Amino acid sequence: MIYVRGFIAGFVSTLVFHQGLLGILYVMKATPFVPFNMASTKPFGVPAVVSLAFFGGVWGVVIAKLVVNAAPVKQLMKWIVYGAIGPTAVAVAVVFPLKGIHFQPKIIPAGLLLNGVWGLGCYLIMQIRIRPKAAG
Repeated sequence: MIYVRGFIAGFVSTLVFHQGLLGILYVMKATPFVPFNMASTKPFGVPAVVSLAFFGGVWGVVIAKLVVNAAPVKQLMKWIVYGAIGPTAVAVAVVFPLKGIHFQPKIIPAGLLLNGVWGLGCYLIMQIRIRPKAAG
């Protein structure tokens, strides 16, 4: 169950928290990256934001598994720190070179901020508990 919840949290947090903050930064002209990018990705042609949300879900599974047994405050801190560092490092070291995106060091703080907020969003979403209604 932790895997499903982690995936959902990562997917939704990407669309709400990550892309929401990216939208704010874009409007402020603090980043050249467009929020909710609907451009097709290779090889399947899905919109870039859907691809990003899928991988946000994958990261959600990984981090949820790492933090599941921590106390709530430690979980919060770990979601933010792991969320900031892990996806940012992989984006810079793997994703950017694969996509031919020129690396600029000034992008690191924005990446850490965006992905840290994504981690915060994941933590908050993971706190939602849906309980079935009692019969009666």
